[in-house]
Amino acid sequence: GRRLFKDALCFIDEIQLVSPVINPSFTDGKIIIAKPTDPNVITFVDVVLGLSRIANVDLYVTGSNSKLLSKDIATEFRDKATNIHLAPLTFKEFYDFVGGDPHDVFNEYLVYGGMPLAVLKGEAEQKENYLKGLFETTYLKDVLERNKIRKTESLGEIVDALAYASGTLLNTQRIANMLESRKKEKINRKTVDFYLDAFEDAYLIREAPRLDIKGNASIGATRKYFFADNGLRNARLDFTSLDVGQMVENAVYNELKANGYRVEVGTFSQVEKDKNGKSVLKNYEIDFYATKGVKTFYIQVTDNRNQESTKTRELAPYRLIRDANAKYVLVNQKVPMQKLENGVLLQDVVDFFAEPLRRSIDKTSYRRECKLFHPLELRGNGIRDGVLYIAPESRVRLFSPIRHICFPSRQCKNGKLNVNRQWNC
Repeated sequence: GRRLFKDALCFIDEIQLVSPVINPSFTDGKIIIAKPTDPNVITFVDVVLGLSRIANVDLYVTGSNSKLLSKDIATEFRDKATNIHLAPLTFKEFYDFVGGDPHDVFNEYLVYGGMPLAVLKGEAEQKENYLKGLFETTYLKDVLERNKIRKTESLGEIVDALAYASGTLLNTQRIANMLESRKKEKINRKTVDFYLDAFEDAYLIREAPRLDIKGNASIGATRKYFFADNGLRNARLDFTSLDVGQMVENAVYNELKANGYRVEVGTFSQVEKDKNGKSVLKNYEIDFYATKGVKTFYIQVTDNRNQESTKTRELAPYRLIRDANAKYVLVNQKVPMQKLENGVLLQDVVDFFAEPLRRSIDKTSYRRECKLFHPLELRGNGIRDGVLYIAPESRVRLFSPIRHICFPSRQCKNGKLNVNRQWNC
């Protein structure tokens, strides 16, 4: 009889999407490739699912992107298996392994990313050579083989365009125009779309769609594209002329996604007067609008907070947003958390990464005014126009750079919050 396992793990490494065969029981043990009309066919999926049905066995299957991509898994297995996506190391995982000064480690992470084998390489040259080779021999090769792409030069040009324009709002027509200006050769939008889909399915890039904050609706096909790993992006740029702001923004996006957040690019428009008194429509952009359950917050990312133009650019959209969601300006500098105008928080990006993402209410952004509300009236406790709203029989968590505190609803009396009575969360 069949042997039953008490407790076993079964790993099938580098599974290949192979052709179906006729059941050898009907062919005297011979392996015969099946035709579409043949009966008694055994497929690769049948074999895998058969192994998974053995009692007390957990089955894990790994595979090359060139043979089995995420859309293939979704089609072949449907609800019969779970797709586990293994991402590069987060900054916390990277730091736990490397150790040392957090800011020095973060700057290394920005350049070389979190691909495990790259982390294990000692010298910078070794890391760079490995990442360049990984991009060429694995990612590009897999995309080419799986999608039967012949114009390898166009594929490489699109990757280069995405790497150079990381964090920039793009659409397929703009990418096509960029390629045309470089190569003096036309490429149609459908081809660009096809290549972008191939890159996303190979887990090389991910997109952040554009959201109209005030209208709460997605806007068109314009979006930002980010690489799944900073090291892979920089490898495509030959590790030269790297823009720190782009690298930080890419790292923040990946950190948010790793923590389960939906990430969009916040945009809105407003009619304003120009210097001549003429009405003009002005567009504003917020780098990230992150949501997870009831948690929602905005993030602006910058590499230099000292330039006046940078302050103006990063804070301008926040001055026009009146909702209660927390608003961050993350900088790649050693600074203590501090309150800017209108309750906006300035925070060192390393400190932001070091804490769990993220409390959505800030102690410094209310005026000690409070109001009780029915839970169905608003989407949870929060600060709106400087007033702390809190549901009856609940408590709200606030935070400061020093510690986290909680206020029970009973401390809200006559529209004032008794801040002298606090509870550690």
